[in-house]
Amino acid sequence: MAKKKKKVPGLNGSSMADISFTLLIFFLITTSMDTDMGLARRLPKPPEPDQEDATMDIKARNILYVMINAAGQLWIKDEMSSGWGDIGELRTRVKEFIKNDQNLSKLPEKHVKNIDLLGQCFVTDKHVISVQTDRGTPYNIYFQVQNELVAAYNELRNELAKQKFGREFQYLKDEEKDAVRQYYPQNISEAEPKKYGGD
Repeated sequence: MAKKKKKVPGLNGSSMADISFTLLIFFLITTSMDTDMGLARRLPKPPEPDQEDATMDIKARNILYVMINAAGQLWIKDEMSSGWGDIGELRTRVKEFIKNDQNLSKLPEKHVKNIDLLGQCFVTDKHVISVQTDRGTPYNIYFQVQNELVAAYNELRNELAKQKFGREFQYLKDEEKDAVRQYYPQNISEAEPKKYGGD
């Protein structure tokens, strides 16, 4: 007489859905997602329908040209000097240009501006940093240049915030931040300003 084979009980799969769901939640929570990189820029308001095309007239002394060619080489030009430079010196050059400590006639013009919380200030808020690129400009060089420009503004704002309010810019109240931004507005343009002669 042959022995009967024992039946192996089947696995209970009813809890598999719960386990899968729990693992899915775990991996969603613990996995870091890549975030898109971008540049924080405020676009100008669209023109009114009946507005004529206007070109932006800016005095030559108020413009600092930052040009990047297809080889990723940097050309820095203002009324004081021009020549090939490297990204390491860009931040320093931009800060010197914007501040114009000695009120040189070849650097941005200074004028008196009344700013809330700061009073009457001697500012260069008409300056423009004009970034010009080639179609073949490497993206990594372009982003490094943009980072250096923003870092120059951040350092200037921090210096002013410490001098006037005794704290770094990020710790200021909203109205204090607004005052510092009026003193050092971030004027970065990727459009070619029209240059005309004279100071």
